[in-house]
Amino acid sequence: MPRNPNKARRLVVDGHTYTRSVRHSHSRPGGPDRDCCESLTVHLTGARGALRIVFREGPGRLVPTGYPMVSGEVSLTTTESLYLHEPGTVRALMEEARDRGWRPDGPSGLEIDGWTLFEAALRRRKDPAGPPPAPQE
Repeated sequence: MPRNPNKARRLVVDGHTYTRSVRHSHSRPGGPDRDCCESLTVHLTGARGALRIVFREGPGRLVPTGYPMVSGEVSLTTTESLYLHEPGTVRALMEEARDRGWRPDGPSGLEIDGWTLFEAALRRRKDPAGPPPAPQE
């Protein structure tokens, strides 16, 4: 049985349970210039606020508008894609947002421009262990 695309999925990170969902929206409905937007929302179970990471289309910024891109795929024309349905991608984006001040247990929600996290999340996906430790002197 296929999964309901409108139902949030669970993700456990460091012993904490989050729900996550990916949505596609338009700021101007219909027509060729409809301003497509792909967003990832992450919510820590029991917390009040949520993190919303938004990827708006624009020059050199691709979000799915149909074939050949699929739901949840975002990319810069000069680099690889991130697939927002993959747990590893969600975790990389969450960790980058946390490094920039997001608190999962914060009192209110936060919206971040996903393109500001894109390159760092790509690096985290390629090397989840992070950079090697600095040599001890």
